[in-house]
Amino acid sequence: MKKNINTKPVWKNIGIRGITALVLAGIVFLPIYFGGLYWAILVSIFSARMIWEWVRMSNSNPELKGCFIPIMGVVLSCLFMAFESYNFVIISVLLSTLLIGLERFNRNQILWACFGFLYVCLPSIALIGLRGSEVGFFSEGFIKICYIILIVVGADVGAYLGGSYFKGPKMSPVISPNKTWSGFISGLSLGIVMGGVTGYFANMDLLFSLTFAIPVVLFSIVGDLFESGVKRIQKVKDTGELLPGHGGLLDRLDSLMFAVLGSVIILYFAPDSWPI
Repeated sequence: MKKNINTKPVWKNIGIRGITALVLAGIVFLPIYFGGLYWAILVSIFSARMIWEWVRMSNSNPELKGCFIPIMGVVLSCLFMAFESYNFVIISVLLSTLLIGLERFNRNQILWACFGFLYVCLPSIALIGLRGSEVGFFSEGFIKICYIILIVVGADVGAYLGGSYFKGPKMSPVISPNKTWSGFISGLSLGIVMGGVTGYFANMDLLFSLTFAIPVVLFSIVGDLFESGVKRIQKVKDTGELLPGHGGLLDRLDSLMFAVLGSVIILYFAPDSWPI
């Protein structure tokens, strides 16, 4: 039988990607369980790293103040959010954005720097606000965070496996040549299934668990495409090399950032929709 010598591995790097994901899960588990300040500290550390990666995308050797201002801004915003000091959160975000703009005033990329700060900071404070300070597996914040994270993970795994196996037409060849419609359908399907399974174990309404998973998945896909577009504009493959098989933290958390921010917006305007 004649063999196809051009056949490539269907799921390359799946082993290293899986190990990296498990390590990340181990790092975030206890802070998510305890919530409050513990969770805020971890989120602020992750956010500081993502700010660093954003700055490095456009400048491989940035000045110290070009990183210090946005990093301090996101860390303070996260800590204020942990203590539910909402007025100080708003002041911190606005003041940091202003200082970043002033620091960049005599140079280029004012919009890039300010937008990058907001792009990281807003989902970060949303993560902290959504989790809250109540401790335990059955706290509302713990369930909300785990529900969204597991949906995003399911969508990501489904898109990766389904898109690699079935291939087919591209979703957006210009923005992200590797994204396919088969991956989109696979990701959406597994994301919905993960929403239903998580909802079942959390004693949530099954219909809500399945239907709310749809916008969560869609937000995550938009986040992934957005990050791909940013990297294409900046002509970089990955935002960093911190996570083997994934790249930088921005590469790994782009989908979650959009999914959390989108979910918080929905719940803000429809707070009674959450069944717990």
